[in-house]
Amino acid sequence: MKMVSKTLVKKHRRKKTNPQLAMTIALALKQKSWLHIAKRLAGATRSYVSVNLMDIDKQTSTGDTVLVPGRVLSMGDITKKVRVCALGFSAGAREKLKKSKSEAVTIADEIKANPKAEGIKIIA
Repeated sequence: MKMVSKTLVKKHRRKKTNPQLAMTIALALKQKSWLHIAKRLAGATRSYVSVNLMDIDKQTSTGDTVLVPGRVLSMGDITKKVRVCALGFSAGAREKLKKSKSEAVTIADEIKANPKAEGIKIIA
């Protein structure tokens, strides 16, 4: 990912029509450790990813915190208890995460809870 200035990220944020997304980018800009996520979210929506639960299950271990800069989809099962942070979740994915006693939270909630971005795995 090429280097983008903080000013350019703010400019891109103003163009976002989703108020929750704009708020998430603003929160990420305030924390130095979340700048790379702010830059990614401020970019084109076609650069967002869609990740299935089976991919999350393969790449994590129990107790991990996973960040998906996009949407989590329900294909596959999750066998571990993990905390998943994403912009959005499909209804099926939320249900499967709930059954496995995993947490599904928004990126904004994770920024508030973990301002230093400690222990986060990014799956893109």
